Amino acid sequence: MRSLLIEVPMTTFTTTKTEFPSLGIGAWAWGDKLFWNYGTPDDAEQVRAAFFAALDAGVTFFDTAEVYGLGESERLIGKFLKEAGDRAAKIQIATKYMPLPWRFGTEVVRDAITASLDRLQVKKVALYQVHQPVSFLTSQKDLMYTLADEVRKGRIEAVGISNYSAAQMREAHGYLAEKGVKLAVNQVRYSLLDRGIETNGILATARELGVTILAYSPLAQGLLSGKYTQTSDRPTGARSMDRRFSPQGLATIDPLLQLLQQIATKFDRTPAQIALNWLIAQSDRNIQVVPIPGAKSAKQAEQNAGALGWSLSDADIALLSETSTKITKKV
Repeated sequence: MRSLLIEVPMTTFTTTKTEFPSLGIGAWAWGDKLFWNYGTPDDAEQVRAAFFAALDAGVTFFDTAEVYGLGESERLIGKFLKEAGDRAAKIQIATKYMPLPWRFGTEVVRDAITASLDRLQVKKVALYQVHQPVSFLTSQKDLMYTLADEVRKGRIEAVGISNYSAAQMREAHGYLAEKGVKLAVNQVRYSLLDRGIETNGILATARELGVTILAYSPLAQGLLSGKYTQTSDRPTGARSMDRRFSPQGLATIDPLLQLLQQIATKFDRTPAQIALNWLIAQSDRNIQVVPIPGAKSAKQAEQNAGALGWSLSDADIALLSETSTKITKKV
């Protein structure tokens, strides 16, 4: 296995010159019991090990949310930041606000930011995102104006959105621009098995507006890791209801899994590293695609980082894209 101590390329997100690595760690599983079955005695130590393994490998960007584990993900990261000491200065945290139906008014947004900062034990975050594009009793205009004001106050460095359509992204971009703040990112599902943003206008609009794509579930919740086969045990929890994990679903995507393994062998990498590198390769001079895979252990964090520091060939990228396109039409 090649060394994972690599230099992480950087990209500028906003007019305030906030920069993030080309790969991050998604912390959804940290503290989440419903989907990821967090709660065994060893889980806290496992995610701590993942955090510090990521740092050791040069990955310093962590994405969390107030709803992940009902705040436990943020609390865990807050503890790790304190433990990191001087290394914490290089760490950048992104978190999210969930616009739940009973939350209304701009003061609620400010209170949510305060609560997240308290759990994280920091004075500001590098990126603050709106988790879902829903508007119940607070309009998108008021929400974006409030977040722009928080940028001026210095509690957040950049504003992002998540799961917004092309039209919704353009609307949010416009409201922020009125306040002199650039929309930094749209965090959406994107992987070799989830390529909807390429055809529904999101990727094209992000490229036009200069909005970075944060790709969540870049390994399709583990399907692209090589761990699951037609004869392996299915995952527990909510993922067990995903038909793609069924023997029939795995049979459908098997050609892609086989191709990932073939290319991984050629590059002395893992299938997950190939899948992540393919995503990074979707970046061009007009747009940056930043995968944020999860990591529940030090090994997973190290493997994620191994997607950096090298590049797939154009031929391999094209073959993966072609095979993926055929598969996604069936699943």
